[in-house]
Amino acid sequence: MKTSDLYVCQSCGAETIRWAGKCETCGEWNTLEQITRKVQKKGPGQKSASVDVSKPITFADVKTEDFARLRSEMRELDQVLGGGFVPGSVVLLSGDPGIGKSTLVLQFLDKLSRDNGVLYISGEESANQVKMRAERLGAGEEVAFLSETDVDVMINLVENEKPSLVVIDSVQTMATTEVASSMGSISQVRESSVRIIDMAKRTNTTVVLVGHVTKEGNLAGPKTLEHLVDTVLYLEGDRYHSLRILRSMKNRFGSTNESGIFEMKTEGLVEVANPSALFLSERQEKSSGSVVTAVIEGNRAFLLEIQALVTKSPFGHPKRTATGFSRDRLELLIAVLSKRAKLKLSEHDVYLNVVGGFKITEPAADIAACLAIASSLLDRPIDPLLFAIGEVGLSGEVRGVPQVEKRISEAERLGFRAAVTPVSSKVDFPGESISAATVGEAVLRAVK
Repeated sequence: MKTSDLYVCQSCGAETIRWAGKCETCGEWNTLEQITRKVQKKGPGQKSASVDVSKPITFADVKTEDFARLRSEMRELDQVLGGGFVPGSVVLLSGDPGIGKSTLVLQFLDKLSRDNGVLYISGEESANQVKMRAERLGAGEEVAFLSETDVDVMINLVENEKPSLVVIDSVQTMATTEVASSMGSISQVRESSVRIIDMAKRTNTTVVLVGHVTKEGNLAGPKTLEHLVDTVLYLEGDRYHSLRILRSMKNRFGSTNESGIFEMKTEGLVEVANPSALFLSERQEKSSGSVVTAVIEGNRAFLLEIQALVTKSPFGHPKRTATGFSRDRLELLIAVLSKRAKLKLSEHDVYLNVVGGFKITEPAADIAACLAIASSLLDRPIDPLLFAIGEVGLSGEVRGVPQVEKRISEAERLGFRAAVTPVSSKVDFPGESISAATVGEAVLRAVK
C-alpha cells in the first residue's frame, strides 16, 4: 500500500499534483490544500480479480416497486418535495446562516416522529442547546438525538438503529479519520457525503443533509455534492423580514417548479396559505409610487406591491437603488422611460422597493415598476385596485408573459378591478382591462 499526495482547492474542489498559489480552475488564491491518499498498486505479474460482466436489459424487464413517501404533515414542505420524503433518498437543505434551517428540521422531525423512527445528528450543537430550541417550538419530545462528528460512528449507529429518517446538521461538520485534512474542507465534505449517500441507498434510509452557504451565496463544499444528492432545497429570505421561501433547485422525484411559503414567528416557521394577503396587508391606497403586480413562484401566483420614490437629485450624478429588484434591470427601465415615454429622470434619484422582503427575478414585473416610477415622478396615485403585468423591451414595447391566466385569477380572487396587460396577451378580465402596446401608452392610461 503506497500513498500519493494531491492538492485540492478548498473553493471549487479541483485537484492538481502540484501546489500553486492560485487555483487554475476557479482563480482563487491560497486555497490549495495537500491531502494524502492510499493507492494500492499491482505487483509484477499480479493479475486483476475477475469481474462479472454486466448485461443490458430493457425497461420492459424492469420491475418497479411501489413506495410510500414519508409525509411531514407540513403541506408547503411536502409540496416542494413532490409529495413527501422518498425512502432511501438524500436531500440537501441549504440556506444562509440564521435563516431557519434548523428550525424547519426540528419541526418536520417532530411531526414524523409520531409514526416513524427519526434521528437528529448535530455536529454543531449539544443536546442541551437543541432542547432549548425544541422547548421554544414545543416540538421534539420523541426525536432521538446524537451529537457526533465522526461519520463512521454515525453510519454504524444508523445501520444498527434503522431509523426511517436521519437529519445531519450540518454536513460540513462531518469528518472521517481516513482523510488527512481538517473538518469542513473540500476533501472531508466530499468523502463524508459519499459514505452517507452509500449508507442511505443500502439501508433505504431517508437522509437530510443540512448545508451552509458561503458569503458569495454558493453552497459551501464541492459543487459535485449537488449532483450526488437526489434533491436540493434552498431556504431563502431576508432575515429582517418574516417571510421565508423554500425552493426546490433539483428533485429526482418531483417537479422543481414548486415552492413553499413560510412566515417566521416565535413558535417557528408557520405555513402561509395566502401569500398575496400577507404582502398587501399594510398597503396605503392613496399613495403615489405604489403599484401591484402578479408574479409566479413555482406553480402558484401571488400579488406583490412595488414601491417607487423619485426625488430631485442634489448631486450631478443621480442615484438608483433597488431592494428586491435587479438594479441593472432598474437602470434599463429608467432608460426606456426616459427615451420612449419622455419622462425626465436624468436629474432624479430613483428608489425601488419590493414590499415584504421578496426578490423578483422574472421580467413580468417590468411594467409595474415603470408605472410606480412614473406615478412617483408625477405625484399621481394609481388606482389601488389596479395591477400590472408585462415585460418591457428596449424599444418600449410591452411584451407578453407566461401563465397569464393564473395571474389574472389570483388578482380577481383578491378583488382587483383593473389590469394593465400586454396587447399580445388575450386576457378575459371581468374588470377594466388596459391592453398596452408600449410603456408610454401604459403610463398615459394608468397614471391619471
